[in-house]
Amino acid sequence: MSRHPVGAAAPWRFRHLSAVAVVVLVLAVGCAPSRSGSLGPAPAVPAPTTGVPTTAAVPGGPASVASSAATATTAAGTSAPPPPSAGPVASSRPANLTLELWYVRDGRLAPTRRTRPTTVATSRLALAELVAGPNRAEADAGLVTLLTAAEVSRIEAGVATVRLPDAPDPGTARLREAQVVYTLTQFPTVRRVAFGTAAPAGRVDYADLLPAIVVTHPVIGDRVTSPVTVSGSADVFEATVSVRVRDATGRQLATAFTTATCGTGCRGGYRVTIGYRLDREQPGTIEAYEVSAADGSPTKLVSVPVTLAATR
Repeated sequence: MSRHPVGAAAPWRFRHLSAVAVVVLVLAVGCAPSRSGSLGPAPAVPAPTTGVPTTAAVPGGPASVASSAATATTAAGTSAPPPPSAGPVASSRPANLTLELWYVRDGRLAPTRRTRPTTVATSRLALAELVAGPNRAEADAGLVTLLTAAEVSRIEAGVATVRLPDAPDPGTARLREAQVVYTLTQFPTVRRVAFGTAAPAGRVDYADLLPAIVVTHPVIGDRVTSPVTVSGSADVFEATVSVRVRDATGRQLATAFTTATCGTGCRGGYRVTIGYRLDREQPGTIEAYEVSAADGSPTKLVSVPVTLAATR
């Protein structure tokens, strides 16, 4: 029986052992637990809670956006989350709105104010308040409204178009229009008002319906503290406006005067601060007037009932 040389058997054995090792290694890897797996769907991005999301222009428009979404779906192997929706726009608008309303007293325009919840339809709200008329304190002070209805149909290029019913008394037509014009032009979006086919009109077209002295601050029913600032507009002799404070008994507590920005024959603004002393809070009156050049008595007087806070 022949024998293989030792030197010839070594390569065969080496190849045999190598093949067995490879098979064992493959089986071991196949039986080992898998370290791979699904990552699951991508986490949804929460929608912003404040502010307005920035929107970038996408070349190709909506089709490009849809294509990008499809690509994301294919890559992730699951449905991509929808883009965050634009929630309510954060607003710095105050909760309340103060309106300046122009009523009528003694056949002339007279201003007052209202504080109401904020709305975007400020013109409609102001007209509704005009139609509703003065409150009890204002009515007691002689304020009335001549409007029974008023509706703003549009505001375009600074012109508000307003529909008014026919005036029962044609002689009050301009006063009714003036109430609307002075009230609506307090808003920056309105410079003039159109009534029907007539040309749009502004405040200057109804300036003759103002009294010689207008007090815009304070207004009827305000609670004031010392010192109180009195302001408005006037067309008086030498532009001099006098102001005084009276208590509940009519006693004069303080007096002051100032000069408006325009004199006799033109209307100018004025502003004066006046202090008073009072030991308890009570009803009172702020009066603005012109001193008569003939005898020094108050003339063209405007009286504003207020509540006077006590001083310390």
